[in-house]
Amino acid sequence: MPLMLDVSDEVRAEIGDDEVNRLLSGENAPDTYDCTSCRTRGDIAREHTSTVLFVGQESAVLAFAHAGCAPSQVIQVSEEQLREALRTISQTEVPQVSPTPAPAPAPAPAPAPAYQMDSTPAFQGLEPERPAAILGITCGQVLCQGIGYPALVVEPTGPIARPGSDGTQDEFLPLLVEQGFTPVGDLEQLPPALAGWSVLLAAGQLHAVLQPTADGGQVAWWQAHQPLHVSDGWRSAAVRYNRVLVYAAPATAIGRQPREDLMREALEKAAASSLLVAATLPLSGT
Repeated sequence: MPLMLDVSDEVRAEIGDDEVNRLLSGENAPDTYDCTSCRTRGDIAREHTSTVLFVGQESAVLAFAHAGCAPSQVIQVSEEQLREALRTISQTEVPQVSPTPAPAPAPAPAPAPAYQMDSTPAFQGLEPERPAAILGITCGQVLCQGIGYPALVVEPTGPIARPGSDGTQDEFLPLLVEQGFTPVGDLEQLPPALAGWSVLLAAGQLHAVLQPTADGGQVAWWQAHQPLHVSDGWRSAAVRYNRVLVYAAPATAIGRQPREDLMREALEKAAASSLLVAATLPLSGT
């Protein structure tokens, strides 16, 4: 029985015709797999399946997804992100396409609460004697026009100075506006789409918010210290709408709110005080 396997031109260009032929013949493809997007079981012989190639600096890993969950594509990630993603995928289901060995898979994560939070170093522009500010990130769903969209709320732990400056003025929001983020006046309005940026979800976990580089590539603007578990509802909404709303506010404007209703109130207060910017970013990965 022929395999119902979709291999995009960009995946083919990365792994080569010989590897593609081995996949299509069944020689190097698993009978079943865990979808790298929805994490449910898939059957290549019975379901249309996409090949998803995660490419790091030194290695690459081929994963599989239901065609309805994600298209066949190449996803550029850091080597650290790649290794972390591998811990959530069984080696028997993910063909290695480079000699770099894969770490052993980790146990399945526990169910996530409505909101998850993590942080990572932010812009490096503060005075040398001051500690670098940290970007805290919270993920949950925000109701907009009656629809619960997946959202990320970003707030630094301190003022963010303009890179290269020696001042202490907080330039976090002006820097984001220069990158294309838009001031928020009404949370019922979807933020405009921002080209070149994306949210990286790999193996069902949040890895990074990516921004464009001058050469047309992408680099992590925010990156999780380790892949961040998200709720099933958040992940399902992200896959369904293929986009994520990203809100950002200066330090202390939002705070870490434990419930979605409290987060909504904090966002509305920040917007009313002209302390909130946002953008709609496409989902990168699965």
